[in-house]
Amino acid sequence: MRFVEIGVFALAVLIGAGTYFLISGVSSTQRLLSPQLIALLLVANLLPAMGLLVLIGRRVAKRRAAASPIGGDGRLHVRLVALFSAMAAIPMLFVTIFASLLFQHGVEFWFSDRAGGMLENASAIAHENYELELTRIGKQVETMSGDLSKYYLDQFGIDSPTFARGLFYQTYQRELSEAIIVHVTPDGHINSLALVDPYERDLEQVINLAMIKEIRNGQKTLIVPSLEAPGALTKLDWGDENYLYATRVFDKQTATLLRRGKAIVDDYHALLTRSRSLQLKFNAALMIVSLLIVGLAVFIALAVADRLVRPVGDLVDAARKVAGGDLSARVSVPASEDEIGTLASAFNRMTGRLQEQTNALVAANAQIESRRALIEAVMSGVRAGVISIGEDHSVRLINRSAMEMLRTGDTVPVGQPLKDIAPDLEAVLDQGGREAVVQMTIGGEAKTLAVKITRDENNRILTFDDITQQLLDQRRAAWSDVARRIAHEIKNPLTPIQLAAERLQRRYGKQIDPADSTFARLTETIVRQVGDLRRMVDEFSSFARMPKPVFRDESLLDIVRQAVFLHEVAHPDIAFKVDHDGSMPHLVCDRRQIGQALSNLVKNAVEAVEAKHESDQDSEVVASVASDAEGHITVRILDTGIGLPVERDRIVEPYMTTRARGTGLGLAIVKKIVEEHFGTIEFADRPDKEGTEVKIIFDGALLAGLAETGGETPGEAETPHPTLTRHRNNA
Repeated sequence: MRFVEIGVFALAVLIGAGTYFLISGVSSTQRLLSPQLIALLLVANLLPAMGLLVLIGRRVAKRRAAASPIGGDGRLHVRLVALFSAMAAIPMLFVTIFASLLFQHGVEFWFSDRAGGMLENASAIAHENYELELTRIGKQVETMSGDLSKYYLDQFGIDSPTFARGLFYQTYQRELSEAIIVHVTPDGHINSLALVDPYERDLEQVINLAMIKEIRNGQKTLIVPSLEAPGALTKLDWGDENYLYATRVFDKQTATLLRRGKAIVDDYHALLTRSRSLQLKFNAALMIVSLLIVGLAVFIALAVADRLVRPVGDLVDAARKVAGGDLSARVSVPASEDEIGTLASAFNRMTGRLQEQTNALVAANAQIESRRALIEAVMSGVRAGVISIGEDHSVRLINRSAMEMLRTGDTVPVGQPLKDIAPDLEAVLDQGGREAVVQMTIGGEAKTLAVKITRDENNRILTFDDITQQLLDQRRAAWSDVARRIAHEIKNPLTPIQLAAERLQRRYGKQIDPADSTFARLTETIVRQVGDLRRMVDEFSSFARMPKPVFRDESLLDIVRQAVFLHEVAHPDIAFKVDHDGSMPHLVCDRRQIGQALSNLVKNAVEAVEAKHESDQDSEVVASVASDAEGHITVRILDTGIGLPVERDRIVEPYMTTRARGTGLGLAIVKKIVEEHFGTIEFADRPDKEGTEVKIIFDGALLAGLAETGGETPGEAETPHPTLTRHRNNA
């Protein structure tokens, strides 16, 4: 149907364009087109236009039907539109053709050649009589000019009484009404010499220089037409630049008749000129009225179809509501006792019975649902993870805490197998115990879960808590106690041992043979080993008794630069670099502890670079500081060293080290300092090249509320060095 609509529209456009070019191509615009041609063009334009209206009504009907509760293709709407359109279009088409032909024949009679000839002949007779009268006046004035010049002016002169009587006599005898003799001066003024003027008109205003110019150019007599007083101007054969002008005044009735005849002929010619336009306008009006009537019929058809389909649509809508579970749906019963009213009453009785029968079931289900909602509310409120497992080991119910611990995302994994979510928990189910401790890796992090298993008739419920941090805290507390005991037991004898070794060197060093270096070597070894033990004990003490941080506003960039500078001086063969985003962030922190943590990280980076044993061009340690709009400050330490060990998840545990002489407390102290400052520390491989990246993130907004005032600010005696780090060209 889309192609049919496009075809009908294209046909209407083509016929309209052809009609325009056909009418425009006729040469004479003052002649009417033949009635048959006009009727044919009218029908040719009406048929596709009416068809297009019907197709538009069909499209509207289908859209209304689709939007109604019934839906579908809207065949009833379409049929009613087609029926009403045909009932309106066919009679209207015949009436239009008849009215067009009737009008054409009537117009053709009045604008025929015979009617035009009659008016033209009548007008021509009056015009010929008028022209004859003008010719007669011209001849009379020309003869009068000769008589006046020959018999009166030459013999008596213009001032004699005889000339005056002769001028009057000539005017009267020749049936003229007025006469004037004028003289044109060299400067162009027109002066009156003699005048016969019974009507007291200003004849001098009638004569102008343009009329005189035509006489001078050779015209013997100039006719001055007028419906009231036509006249003629001629030259007098007496003297220079003397002229005679005479008129004959018609009576008022004759002038009125001449004027009305001319107006009738002019009106007829104007109407004849507009006859083609009137013919086309009338037929265009017929076409517009016909299309309006057909369009009105289509509109009425749509309204009638909507009214007929509305009760059925209400029934369909109510039936769909009942199918969707809304048993309170009812339809309005029409006042008329017809088939639709009977069907509506039966439908309302049926839905009423269904609603009564389902109320009991709804009440029972509501009680069950309330119990289930209570259980779900309790499960969602507890911090422990809870998972209900079915016989097929699929997840039937899971609370939010379990989803967060297992990191399942926002999607609730109900119905999925437990082995796809947590295979380690799947293994616990097969062991048959009631309690278990499960170690598993979740999101790349090692987690320890304490699991309890309960069983009912068909399902098993897993309840578990994340005890990873608890175990870490216990382990850290135990190591702190061990470190404190070691520091207490070892530190006391170290000083006497060192003093004894140094005293032996001072007292007996000169008595020993210089060639024998054994004594000096042994005492130096004792002193050096005691120093190493003392440094070890200091680290144990630092780990065991980490002081409470004192929070003050500090320049984090200065702290980073000082930590890098200390190692930069000691290792000139390594390229050190400090980067920042230009924001110069400040952080509320303990300057000494943060400096210690950053110094330990830079020290580890230097040791990793030295352990790689590569050229100086590849040796690099980069420290960067950046902040974001949310107040988070990030510090990164990057190196080009040997990278992270295999057990990278345990490198922050106390006494966990990969170096022969390490104590394993450096990164543990760093982690403890970062946690005391409510920050996080992450270890990863360097993204751009081989090496390690350590990232520390501080919440600046959170730490801002911990600032302390008064007392000596840590690091006051230290002078900030904004340009401590030297940037070398490694080339």
